[in-house]
Amino acid sequence: MMKQLLPPFLLQLFLFIFCTKTSGQSSPSNPDDIMAVLGKAGKFSTFIGLLKSTQMDAQINDELPGITIFAPTDSAFSELKPGTLNSFSDQQKAALAQFHVVPTFLTVSQFQTVSNPLHTEAGENTAEFPLNVVGNGTNVNITTGLVNTTVESTVYTDGQLAVYEIPQVLLSRGILSPQAPASAPVPQKPKKASPLNSHAPSTSTTSSIDSSEATGLPHSAPIMVSIGVAVLAALSLSQ
Repeated sequence: MMKQLLPPFLLQLFLFIFCTKTSGQSSPSNPDDIMAVLGKAGKFSTFIGLLKSTQMDAQINDELPGITIFAPTDSAFSELKPGTLNSFSDQQKAALAQFHVVPTFLTVSQFQTVSNPLHTEAGENTAEFPLNVVGNGTNVNITTGLVNTTVESTVYTDGQLAVYEIPQVLLSRGILSPQAPASAPVPQKPKKASPLNSHAPSTSTTSSIDSSEATGLPHSAPIMVSIGVAVLAALSLSQ
């Protein structure tokens, strides 16, 4: 009787051990998207909205594995001047979201030896987007030229994606004063052509000349007439 019950018992024991081992190995090491990681933490609603509106969430998921994100909390956004985020253009919002994403997986210990400034998704222009991260044991300091802050905690890490909580929004000169695209040179206005008769004599001068020429008499004609009249008068008196 015992020989008949033993095989099923051993089979159940084997299945139990196998299932327990398999479930123990499963972990959220491959998150479906970054939104699930941030949403589970429950304090990154504004940052989630920023990533969605700029489509950075899809870009992050496409670039996995190998991403590090510095996630500002809702409290961090509330410390900005009222209306700051709403006043940003689409270009500024995109740069803001990208500036919080490093396209490399970095652990806390790696921050002690990483080469600064880090290149972010905002581009390789480290003059406009300088992100310096320095680790000292478990302490991690972040500077951007405008903001000095620290890493508060590790939200998520799995060897592919690292998310770190920060208490301030990372701002830079490139975000607050984005460079406007170069405009096309303005064509010079053609100079007005000078009128052909600009150097011609005035109308009054021309008229006086024309009138004198019309008479056909020299300018001394009146004097000669006067002399003739005087001669005739003298002759008449002498008679």
